[in-house]
Amino acid sequence: QIAAASGHSVVLVDQSDEILKKSTKGIEESLKRVTKKKFADQPEAGAEFIKKTLKNLTTSTDAASVVHSTDLVIEAIVENLEVKNELFKTLDKFAPEHTIFASNTSSLQITKMANATTRQDRFGGLHFFNPVPVMKLVEVIKTPMTSQKTFESLVDFSKAVGKSPVSCKDTPGFIVNRLLVPYMMEAVRLFERGDASKEDIDVAMKLGAGYPMGPFELLDYVGLDTSKYIIDGWHSLEPDNPLFAPSPLLNKLVEEKKLGKKTGEGFYKYK
Repeated sequence: QIAAASGHSVVLVDQSDEILKKSTKGIEESLKRVTKKKFADQPEAGAEFIKKTLKNLTTSTDAASVVHSTDLVIEAIVENLEVKNELFKTLDKFAPEHTIFASNTSSLQITKMANATTRQDRFGGLHFFNPVPVMKLVEVIKTPMTSQKTFESLVDFSKAVGKSPVSCKDTPGFIVNRLLVPYMMEAVRLFERGDASKEDIDVAMKLGAGYPMGPFELLDYVGLDTSKYIIDGWHSLEPDNPLFAPSPLLNKLVEEKKLGKKTGEGFYKYK
């Protein structure tokens, strides 16, 4: 959406036409919300903006067949290294030499993905934040092999789509999640020890630290399965790091399929 809205030609690729139809509809709805604010007094200009943006967007179910005409590939599929590497290996064969590959992963090593291709110097991370149309930040990740030219191109692209890029080395969780996930885990441990209620911890962080959401509200919003997946991955990388220690309570909730907002219950219940 943000790439198409800023004048880039975008091909959105997914596994089925059904998913793509749903995605396109979602983008259209999101654009309508944007234009309500952006073009409040000019409904005609708003309608034109939506039309123009959607014109920049095409869809496909075959990534290999469309990659030959792209300058940048942003991967945002399932957080599974093997699946990502398979995709990158395939695309690497069909993409032009100049094409830059980037992953939107929040927790996996970019270097491991780059090593699945022959373009380690043209590979980096572009980590956007949810919801992307609203959140201004993009973390641009440089691996030891990423060329300066590639890095600068990724920074330039981030600015061109209206975001504020920050740069980080290929370290677990980059900047935001590296600080945020241990903070959320510490909140769970505080609650597990019985030091404070989850409600009071949430109120304390909202009113005392000015956070828009408390840690338990945030965990439910992110998805407890996603948070567990991240912490388990980091724990396997650094088993002696106490910040990455798994939580029995989090594991129990995930086992009971209480994954947060998306399932109607996590640390809190949702209607």
